[in-house]
Amino acid sequence: MKLLLSQLTILLLVLVQQTSAFYLYVTGSDRKCFSKELSKDTLLSGAYSLQVYNSDSQTYRDVIGDEISLVIDVEEVFDDNHRVVHQTGSAVGDFTFVALDSGEHKICFQPQSGGWLAKTKSKLDIQFEIGSKLELDSKKKGTVANLHAKVNILNAKVSEIKREQALVRERESIFRDKSESVNARVAWWSIIQLIVLAVTCVWQLRHLRTFFVKQKIL
Repeated sequence: MKLLLSQLTILLLVLVQQTSAFYLYVTGSDRKCFSKELSKDTLLSGAYSLQVYNSDSQTYRDVIGDEISLVIDVEEVFDDNHRVVHQTGSAVGDFTFVALDSGEHKICFQPQSGGWLAKTKSKLDIQFEIGSKLELDSKKKGTVANLHAKVNILNAKVSEIKREQALVRERESIFRDKSESVNARVAWWSIIQLIVLAVTCVWQLRHLRTFFVKQKIL
């Protein structure tokens, strides 16, 4: 019975956790992206290795020092390609990302280099795992990194909300100023109308009084 339960547990872990490994070729600083449907609280953990093409040996070699770096972006396609991750790392490294909302995400890689490497060819090997936070981080090795990534995502969303609030306040201020200006003009126009009406009444009364005097009514 215990053996059967252990086998079922291993089978479930294999089914839930997804491991993918692939490589792609990049020319210069071209941006390569792929899409992935992620559910909320899904953790994407990846490791990458970047190599540059050696024309002399016609093979790909490891990067020396910091001659080339890699920019990693994660964007929420369902939220108008809102960028939630933007990090620049060395030629060899890893990254983690926790999906805050369910939907299609776009993961992009872009090598950055200068000098004679600006137009060179490069090979990017990527291996990533997709699963729940507890399954992919059971040994607690990436807890700090995951929390840091999640805090960065929350900070980005808070900054976006603050910008939207500032824009709303600015529009409200403009609308309030226009409303006050219109109300002031309406008030002055009402006062002018009252003054004209009063002057007209006085003039008509004086005219009638003069008319009545001439007609010897008064």
